[in-house]
This record gives sequence, structure tokens and C-alpha cells, in this order.
Amino acid sequence: MVACRTDTRGHRVHLRDPTVCPTRPTGARGARWHGPSPLSVASGRMGRMSDVSLSDDDGSRAGPAPALPEFAERVLEVAERIPPGRVLTYGDIAEWLGEQGPRQVGRVMALYGGAVPWWRVVRADGVLLPGHELRALAHYRDEGTPLKEAGDRAEGHLPRLDMRRARWDGRDGGRARGHT
Repeated sequence: MVACRTDTRGHRVHLRDPTVCPTRPTGARGARWHGPSPLSVASGRMGRMSDVSLSDDDGSRAGPAPALPEFAERVLEVAERIPPGRVLTYGDIAEWLGEQGPRQVGRVMALYGGAVPWWRVVRADGVLLPGHELRALAHYRDEGTPLKEAGDRAEGHLPRLDMRRARWDGRDGGRARGHT
């Protein structure tokens, strides 16, 4: 909703009942706005995977788990299938499921991914999850996930995942080839 042109000359004012238009004006290409799109996840906070959403490395959580949306359950099931030493991108999981997209998978992982091996669901460019780089790196090294060592000019000198060798194709349950 946007502010309507009234006696306030189109400016939004902080009154008890500000006047607003029920629809957005026509865009530059002539498309009409038909209201807000439904969210892919029924509810939850937006943002990065926080330390609160992460469980202990053994997968335990305190208290009963709330019911998950169906899409979130399917994403987490795929994340649990990824073998140690292998990774899938957010887009790979969306393609595997045949629904939604990488952003929606990322949102599910941010909100609910603490109980699964979250470090195995990664960005397509192989950059480690911001804010959780050291924890993820420890898991990658323990599992033998192929890494590309960072150059001297790389920010923070953190390695990236070697996506060509680490990406799981979903067929074999084996380990990645050519571990570093």
C-alpha cells in the first residue's frame, strides 16, 4: 500500500487514520501489482542463521521442536542425505525438490537448519557461510571436504570450497574425490 494523494499532497503523515491506496500504481512497464505474494515459509524471523538456531554438533536441541512447514521438512531431509565430505548448493536442493528457489532454501536453512549438517548446504561460489566460517571450516576439515586454499590477497585468508570436487551428485553415497 502506498500513500494516496490527499490534502497532505501525497506525503505520509502520522495521524490516527492515514489515507492509503489499496493498490500500487501502474509500473513503468504497465504491469499492475496484484497484492503481496505468499511467503514460502509460513512464519519465522528473517535473517542469517544465528547461534540460537544452531544446535550442538550432535544435533540435540533443548525443548520440543515446533511443527515445520512442509517445504522446510523436505529441505532438511535433503540436507541430512548429503554424505560427509560432500556439499550441495541452495539451488541444487531447490532443483532436487522441483520447487521454490535458492533463496527459499537459504531461508529454511537460516531458520531451521541447526539440527542438520548445515555446513553441507552452501553458496554456489564456495564461499563459507558468513559469521560461521570457522565452525564450518572445522567440519570441512574433519570430513575431508575438498577446499581451495585462499591466496594472500583473499579477505581473511579463508579457503573456499572446491565446488567442482565437493559437489554431491546425489547418486553415490561415497566421499568426495581428491580430498585436500
